Amino acid sequence: MTPDLLTLLQRVDTPTVCNAIEVVQGRRGFDAFTRGTMLCSEPGRSVVGYAVTAQIAAVAPPSEPPDVIRTRRMAYYKAMHDAPKLSVAVIEDLDYPDCIGAYWGEVNTTIHKGFGMSGALTNGVMRDLGDLPEGFPVIAGSIGPSHGFVHVRSLGKPVNVFGLRVAQGALIHADRHGALVIPPEVIPGLTAGIEKLLATEKLILDPARAPGVDFAAFEQAWAAFEKART
Repeated sequence: MTPDLLTLLQRVDTPTVCNAIEVVQGRRGFDAFTRGTMLCSEPGRSVVGYAVTAQIAAVAPPSEPPDVIRTRRMAYYKAMHDAPKLSVAVIEDLDYPDCIGAYWGEVNTTIHKGFGMSGALTNGVMRDLGDLPEGFPVIAGSIGPSHGFVHVRSLGKPVNVFGLRVAQGALIHADRHGALVIPPEVIPGLTAGIEKLLATEKLILDPARAPGVDFAAFEQAWAAFEKART
């Protein structure tokens, strides 16, 4: 991924990237995205980066010895610290849909931001809204007050977040709409795909935004739009 593509991906929203992937693929049907409604701690910001995956749980106390839990926790933090830049923490809460443990609060988000990560994606819980550091969006399944018995259960395994299966190292784009995995094969054409998508949408958006829309002009614009879009 080039610096220019990274800048572009950070500037556009996830629906734009979702549609642009289909432009590059030349067909509809791309389906590597989350399902359902998610919550975002910074609605105006997009998250882009390579996934560092883990699984957590919080409803019940851990059954393993404390030293095992502590060692795994430190291995988790080292993996996040050593991850490629930019990276995204993608965390599956194994308690879903009954998640109670807010893994993403002021302390943990500050740590991950300090490690140089770009954000977090989880089906679990976030908290401390208003105290989270700027520039580290969390896209989560819910908001809650407690951390429960939250502990790390696995690191580096494929995870599932709202129907999106994410492998370690997958390229993530996420925002208040949810998240998707960008297929590696579309990356070389993604800049052109986004530019084509925006130009195609302009064919209909400009006439639709004009004062007193004339239907004949709209019909002509729609025909051009329909011909150009994927």
